Amino acid sequence: MLLRSLAISLGACLALASNAMAQAPIIIKFSHVVASDTPKGKGAERFKELAEKMTTGRVKVELYPNSTLYKDKEEMEALQLGAVQMLAPSLAKFGPLGVKEFEVFDLPYMFPGKDVLYRVTEGPIGKDLFKKLETKGITGLAFWDNGFKVMSANKPLLVPADFKGQKMRIQSSKVLDAQMRALGANPQVMAFSEVYQALQTGVVDGTENPPSNVYTQKMHEVQKNLTVSNHGYLGYAVIVNKKFWDGLPADIRTQLEAAMKDATKYSNAIAQQENDQALELIRKSGKTAIHVLTDKEKAEWRKVLVPVQKDMEGRIGKELIAAVNKESAALGYK
Repeated sequence: MLLRSLAISLGACLALASNAMAQAPIIIKFSHVVASDTPKGKGAERFKELAEKMTTGRVKVELYPNSTLYKDKEEMEALQLGAVQMLAPSLAKFGPLGVKEFEVFDLPYMFPGKDVLYRVTEGPIGKDLFKKLETKGITGLAFWDNGFKVMSANKPLLVPADFKGQKMRIQSSKVLDAQMRALGANPQVMAFSEVYQALQTGVVDGTENPPSNVYTQKMHEVQKNLTVSNHGYLGYAVIVNKKFWDGLPADIRTQLEAAMKDATKYSNAIAQQENDQALELIRKSGKTAIHVLTDKEKAEWRKVLVPVQKDMEGRIGKELIAAVNKESAALGYK
């Protein structure tokens, strides 16, 4: 009788434990390197909110902003190993991973407007780029916008000659290296989390970023000049560990795809607004002089930077660069 009672109790305990395990939420660790109050940070928060709501708590999204979990040089390996499930790295990060085609987004003056950009990211070109990540154990979910870049330094950067000898921080990208060298600068590869201190101490003289990143990282406090050049684009790809993603129940994956679609619309919609606001806040701080390129100055920048597109055809792919330029032409850009 006692043995029977123990067996019943043990069975009940195992059933409860099994039920608890079945009800335990699926954890998605979402790591990124920028502040929470940037377009990417806000997009990640919106995804968390929507994902947890749409899955009725079956999924829990843990956010790790500002390199609190991994720096940008470490996070891609962490994703591939399964230490985190989701990232939103800048598009420049895929070149060092071996998918050089993504460096088309780094090319200077490649995207004359957001309309061209969205035709690329939301069309066949974007889908083909994501397919190339699958052999790396990565599934691409969405492209998130963060806008066009400005240049900053302690000296005014108005014409290419102003860059001569300047140590300019870049992401690890052969295209960005070529861009800075074309301007006459000395490119310095550095993790995003280290840039403020490097600017403050003079390890580097300047950098490039959308205004929202400049402001939220307080880079304007250690940079006396900022040039609204819009010479290049900075965007992100939201990616997940492929094995983790493929292993999710189909209904949860569908719900997460819907959450990501909505979060992407939100993130892309606020990007320009956030950058405009950041630029105005930098202006109001009085710490940084803001320069807007004249048509003549912009022509000088284009003269030295547009040839980088041709120089990188062998690396990125002549056909891909031509396909993006074709999208520009289709929208009336010359």
